Amino acid sequence: MELTGRLALVTGAGHRVGRAIALGLAARGMNVAVHYNASEGPARDTARSIESLDRRAATFQANLAERGAPAQLVNEVVASMGPLDVVINSAAVMMRTPWDSVTEAEWDDMFALNLRAAFFVAQAAAIAMRDRGGAIVNIADLAAYETWPAYIPHGISKAGVVQMTRALARVLGPRIRVNGVAPGAVLLPPTWTEADGRRLAETTPLQRLGRPDDVVGAVVYLLEGDFVTGQTLIVDGGRHVRG
Repeated sequence: MELTGRLALVTGAGHRVGRAIALGLAARGMNVAVHYNASEGPARDTARSIESLDRRAATFQANLAERGAPAQLVNEVVASMGPLDVVINSAAVMMRTPWDSVTEAEWDDMFALNLRAAFFVAQAAAIAMRDRGGAIVNIADLAAYETWPAYIPHGISKAGVVQMTRALARVLGPRIRVNGVAPGAVLLPPTWTEADGRRLAETTPLQRLGRPDDVVGAVVYLLEGDFVTGQTLIVDGGRHVRG
């Protein structure tokens, strides 16, 4: 796929990895629909940064955990900005939930955003893109492949994203390609300390933490790689091969 002049919808683009992806795609010539839920100010900052690169940008608010919101978002983007070429499912929540204290409400909140919303954004986008084709990239997590005792529901939801990516790649080909990226320690949670970061770096084969640009590079590869579908690239500095 030639990215220049194409339109991408990036969910959760107001901050962290979603923002980096939105800016990275704009730097490669794409126009970007910037989705946010509660982060209106950061989302508008993202859009202004995209426009400073001489690309089109607009912000779209939606609580994707609400039923019907994913399809409504896609429809609003198409109506406002034109035909859609790319979707990046980046919006997600990561909650610390020790197995013996996790609640049903916490479980439902995580699955509603991390998995259900991503599926229905992809469903609506695929309908919008089926005549002209396109590409979808789902942001999973290293937790899909490892067992993190304090983040079990999160890991299960992200494992679902990996399986969803495989299944959608099969049913949406050949017109639409579907891939995923599973980042490792790229941006630490706000509550983690520098000591936590050093410990992660020391136990990573590449001996460093990741950077948002590492994820952006993987996303761009998957968009431009016209013979790649159904894959989830693990971008973790090698943590998944430790043992």
